Parts: sequence; C-alpha cells; structure tokens
Amino acid sequence: MNAAPKTLRHLTDCETAGLTNARKRAALEKVAAQYAIAITPAMAELVDRTDPNDPIARQFVPDAAELETQPEERADPIGDHAHSPVEGVVHRYPDRVLLKLTHVCAVYCRFCFRREMIGPSAAPLTQKQLDDALDYIATHREIWEVVLTGGDPLVLSARRLKQVMSRLAAIAHVKVIRVHSRVPAVDPGRITPELVRALKAKGKATYVVLHANHARELTEAAREACARLVDAGIPMLSQSVLLAGVNDDPQTLGMLMRALVECRIKPYYLHHGDLAPGTSHLRTSIEQGQRLMRALRGRLSGLCQPAYVLDIPGGHGKSPIGPNYFSRDETGRAQIEDFNGEIHCYPPAT
Repeated sequence: MNAAPKTLRHLTDCETAGLTNARKRAALEKVAAQYAIAITPAMAELVDRTDPNDPIARQFVPDAAELETQPEERADPIGDHAHSPVEGVVHRYPDRVLLKLTHVCAVYCRFCFRREMIGPSAAPLTQKQLDDALDYIATHREIWEVVLTGGDPLVLSARRLKQVMSRLAAIAHVKVIRVHSRVPAVDPGRITPELVRALKAKGKATYVVLHANHARELTEAAREACARLVDAGIPMLSQSVLLAGVNDDPQTLGMLMRALVECRIKPYYLHHGDLAPGTSHLRTSIEQGQRLMRALRGRLSGLCQPAYVLDIPGGHGKSPIGPNYFSRDETGRAQIEDFNGEIHCYPPAT
C-alpha cells in the first residue's frame, strides 16, 4: 500500500517532486535558510512542470529572486508590532483585533507579508500568552470583531479551535469572529465535519475568509471543502493578492473572481502586494491594479468585484486604491465615467 503524499518541506523534497533542480540548489539553500518552505500535495499536484512561469509554482516554490531585497522593503511591512499591546494581538482599528493563534501555515507563500515572523521555527503562543490575549479582548469592550489569523488558524486541531471559540463566545461584546485561512484550498481534507463544528460559536457570527489567488486553486476537493463550511451556515469571503505572473491580467483575475462566486464565496479584498523582503519580483504597480479593476467593472457581475486595497506601510491600516469614476468639469459640474469609458454629466442636462 502506497503511503499518502506528504507536504514538501525541504529542497530535496522539491527536487524529487520535479519543482526545482540541483542546478539551483546553491541559491535556493540561501532562500530556505531565510524563509520557510511548505507545499501541500494538493498544490504540488497542480503545478505544471512544463511551464517555467506556472502561476501555482510562483506562489509556493522558492525562487532565487527572493534574495534580492529592495530599499523600501521591511520586515514588518504593515506595522503589526506597532499595534501589538500583548503578544498575539494586533489592535490597529477601534472595533476589531487580530488574534494570531499560531505562526505555522499549511503552505508558505513566497510573497507573505509576515514571512519574517512565521514558520516552524517560530515560537507558538504559550498558554499564558493566549490567556493574556483573550483577557485583553475581554477587557476592551470596544472590540466587536476578532479576526483569527497567524500563521493559519485552521492548521490547529478541532479541539484546540473549539477551546478558543468557546472562550470568545463567552465575551459578550464580541459579536463577530472572522477566520482567515488558505487551508480549504491548499489542504481541503482538513475541513472535516468536526473542524466545521468547532468553528461555530454560540451567539456569534462566524465568517471564513479564504485566501486564493488563482482559479486553479479551487479544485473539486477545495470546492467540496468550502461547501462543507457554507452548508453549515458559515458565510465565506475571499482575499487575494495581486501578483505579477499569477493573476495580473483581466482574464485570469476575472476567472478567479467568478470561480469564487460559483463556490458561494464573496470576493472581499484584492490586496496590493506588501513591501515584504524579497518580493519585488511578484509586485505590480498600483496603476496596473487600477487598470485591472476597471477591466472587471461592468464586465463581471457585481458579486465578482473585490475592494482593491493597500496596507499602508508603518501600520496605518488599509485604504482603498481602486480607480475613481467621479470628477468635475471646468464649470464644477459632476461627471461620472461608465464602464465603457464614456463620460456623463450628473445630474443629466435638461
């Protein structure tokens, strides 16, 4: 009986799987020394080995370009540390906090904005640190929403997740729990009925936000995993990152958004790439992102339209950076541009 495929965690694993080769070993060893590697069987199977620019490989397979750091890049590009009152909590916005339960992920994305903070060698939260984090949430009554992140919270056992959800359920002023994860797509077998039950918190609205960047990630198994969540009454949203060579053309991005909606997942955010070290080869320009959003507007259903956002470096939060369709002419009259690029006065001339 053949053993089940295992997650690729080392360069030798990647070479054996045909994702890298020995000629690149010297440079990739330097990458592996800095940034964690993990490619699940589901994602390794999707990679087209005949395509040197395969969009799945670009997301997960280590690349020597990661050794090139630009002056503007930074270890904490969105300023988590500046807004962390206790270990494991980021309180950037008045009514919500991030609760970083783990520093481990099922896969390690080559563009990750927390790549300096996560990985198997990162220390997990101790029980005292988790208690302190939950106490912070309990004593700050302005916190209406808790976002479980990390790392990836869905790598935790159902038992562990249930414990955290139960403690959050006991905090009266917390009304919404949002779980950010790649797991339903990259390791769909983990979305078991037991784990789905663990995500339900009595009296709270639970949302799961799936991170997916290419329509191919939504395999049949991934769609079934998402359906288990949605059918259990857990609404799903998505977040994607705009990535050069992955989804930076209208057709590819549109296919992703449509695939998500077909899975009953509402596209939520399209993130501009953060200034994480060694990721410049995967970043686009903001102007390119705005052109892509214009290409989606009016040509795809409103259900398929995410908000294009930038996390301002330094911890200043997200801002929408999508294209603007409103202006005024030289007389001060309002003008609105339609999805075909035509300009209309508002209110219309009588």
